[in-house]
Amino acid sequence: MEIEREGYGKFVIHPASYLSLPAYAIESDASAASYFFAAPAVCGGSLRVENISRHSRQGDMAFLDVLEQTGCHISEGENFIEVAGPSELQGVDIDMCDIPDTAQTLAAIAPFASSPTRIHGIASARLKETDRIHAVCTELARLGVGIEEHDDGMTIFPCSHLSPASVHTYNDHRMAMAFSLIGLRTNGVIIENPACVSKTFPNYFEVLESLR
Repeated sequence: MEIEREGYGKFVIHPASYLSLPAYAIESDASAASYFFAAPAVCGGSLRVENISRHSRQGDMAFLDVLEQTGCHISEGENFIEVAGPSELQGVDIDMCDIPDTAQTLAAIAPFASSPTRIHGIASARLKETDRIHAVCTELARLGVGIEEHDDGMTIFPCSHLSPASVHTYNDHRMAMAFSLIGLRTNGVIIENPACVSKTFPNYFEVLESLR
């Protein structure tokens, strides 16, 4: 297929013949998997996600590298990835410019770390379904977490006792899924408008419940 482009303003795709395949395997969604990869960081133990590998072209697979920096242990087979929680979760200072959709996931587990977590490089997150930087900071503060908001990210401080609260989701599926991780360890966390996950993962809460 021949494609011409003028910068990022104009693309011309020339007609080409299409060869259909008898079968095409679709791997697991790395962005959706990030919440399950992160669960052991909060709860301990280990969790395996099947039908995916680190050879995937999906950019959000780099979130596994972030989890390794927090102390999680990553193992993999031919068609699965398993994450085991650390003995002590460590805070990180990390540029998430290339994987902004997983910044909320990291933010949700950061209060349980032994040192502050600094997330930067995600100014673009302010232009998503909601201003995700401000939304995350607001909702973590509602739970009693110490936090500093920056133009391109946030600093999240360890919190030994989170307060029960109702978390606003701003009709943003990633707010609902990320903050549900806090509820795995903290009683009294209520996710408002949980149906907003239908945008990308309609049965998310059913799958999360199945982990019990």
